[in-house]
Amino acid sequence: MSDPEPTFHPTPSRPKLELPAGSWDCHCHIFGPQKVFPFAADRTFTPGDAPKEKLFALYERLGIAHSVIVNSSAHGIDNRAAEDALVAKNGAFRAVALLPVTVSDAELKRLDAIGFRGVRFHYMGHLSKGTPIEEVIAFARRLEPIGWHLQIHLEGGLIGEMSPILKRSPVPVVIDHMGRVDASKGLDQPAFKSLLALLADRKLWVKVSGSDRITRQGPPYDDAVPFAAKLVSEFTDRVVWGTDWPHPNHAGPVPDDGDLVDLIGRIAPAEAQRQALMVDNPRRLYRWG
Repeated sequence: MSDPEPTFHPTPSRPKLELPAGSWDCHCHIFGPQKVFPFAADRTFTPGDAPKEKLFALYERLGIAHSVIVNSSAHGIDNRAAEDALVAKNGAFRAVALLPVTVSDAELKRLDAIGFRGVRFHYMGHLSKGTPIEEVIAFARRLEPIGWHLQIHLEGGLIGEMSPILKRSPVPVVIDHMGRVDASKGLDQPAFKSLLALLADRKLWVKVSGSDRITRQGPPYDDAVPFAAKLVSEFTDRVVWGTDWPHPNHAGPVPDDGDLVDLIGRIAPAEAQRQALMVDNPRRLYRWG
C-alpha cells in the first residue's frame, strides 16, 4: 500500500496582503517524516508526510516569521517532530504539546526550555476520546508555575456545557478554530453566543483560524468571515491566527494558504487589529522576546 498523499496545497499563491513585520502563524502541524518520527499506533487518521522543510518554505512565501507548531493526534503524546522543528529554528518558533495529565514536572520543564508553551486537549468526535475535562483543569494547576496555557479543541455544541468548567482554569485557555461553530447557522446561533459569553472571562483566548473548517460555502469563505471579524473586533487583545497547515482531515477543497493570509484583511481590517492579531498577542501568549 502506498503512503497517503499530503493534504496541503502544492502551489499556494503569494498573498496580496503584506503582513506586519514579525507575524506569527499560531496553529500548524508537522507530520513525520514517518521514517524518522513514526505515527502513534492508536491514531484515528494517517496523514501524508508534511515535514518541517515544507513548512519553512511556505513561510518564506507567505511572509511569516514565527510559528506555533501544535503536536498532532497522529503523533499522539510523542512530541519529537515538533521538538525537531523548534531546535531547527533556534528559538524563533514555539509549540503546543499533547501530553498525559500524569506527565512529570521534570518533563514539563524540559519542554518549556525547548519552547513549548501549552498542552492541547481534544473533544472532537473524529479524534480519540478526550481526557475528562475536570482532570484537565486539575492538571492546569501544574502548568501555572511555568506560564503555560491549555488549548481546547472542541465541537461547537459543547461550548455551553464546558464553559463553567473552563472558567475555573488557573491558566489561560485557548479555544481552537472559533469553537468549530457552523457558519451556516449565523451569528445568533447558541454555540457562537456561548463562545462570546465564555470569552467575557479574560483568561479565555480564541484562535480565529479555521474559516475553511466552519464554512459551509467553501472558498472564499464569505460565511465564515463575520464570525472571525466579530471575535477580532470584540476581543482584540485575546485573538491569534493560524493557517492550520497542512490541513489534516479536511472535508472541503484544499485551502490555498496565500488566500488564507489575504482573508486576514477582511477579518482584521484595521492596521492596529492586524498588529495585535499577528504580532503583539502571540508574543505575549507564547512568551517570546
